[in-house]
Amino acid sequence: MKAIVCAGPPTSGKTTVLKHVVKKLKGEGQKVAYLKVDVQYADEDEAFSKEFGIPVKKVYSGELCPDHCNVMVMGDAIDWALAEGMDFLIVETAGLCFRCSPYIEGSLGIAVLEATSGMNLPRKIGPMLSLADMAVVTKIDLVSQAEREVFRARIQEAARDMPVVETNALYGIGIERIVKKIKATPDVQYPLYLKGNPPIGTCTICVGKKEIGWKQHFGVLRPLDGEMFYRGE
Repeated sequence: MKAIVCAGPPTSGKTTVLKHVVKKLKGEGQKVAYLKVDVQYADEDEAFSKEFGIPVKKVYSGELCPDHCNVMVMGDAIDWALAEGMDFLIVETAGLCFRCSPYIEGSLGIAVLEATSGMNLPRKIGPMLSLADMAVVTKIDLVSQAEREVFRARIQEAARDMPVVETNALYGIGIERIVKKIKATPDVQYPLYLKGNPPIGTCTICVGKKEIGWKQHFGVLRPLDGEMFYRGE
């Protein structure tokens, strides 16, 4: 079985792209399962189940960062999809933390970005883009040719030689290249590892302390002026 993790900012078009991908894979007789990881509301799993009749699951991260939640549940999700006899497991993350990278070593990571989100977006995302295996740019019909070229160049700055697919996902334009890349992905290999190192973020805010200002907290801290440092136990 092949595992595909699709990340990107909210409303970038991840679900629309994946619907076209699933439609093509299903049309070729492939068995596909779908997992949605979000914070507090999602109905994409219901839409995939109703439209394609495939096995689906949904997880709310709640108090956890959705990408951290993705890491926690990924092992169970792969075991579930394998037990169902699937050929592909497609995971769509909420994509709220631009510093994290939810991708699996040896599997396919897709970063979906919308062309209307601003020319500097690729410079702001970090490992969500730089550690992906391909970038998909959506809503290209809503920007000029010059803006498309600048946006692509900014992606290449963040991740040199990364394949970039420009698509009008509403009509399924450009989906064939994505499906080809998905089908060429190696099968899942155990043990499972993240593709990149997650950020260090251990502090008392993580456990619910509400006071403002680094002097009120312990752990890995960052003041306004100066470097990040560790304070206390």
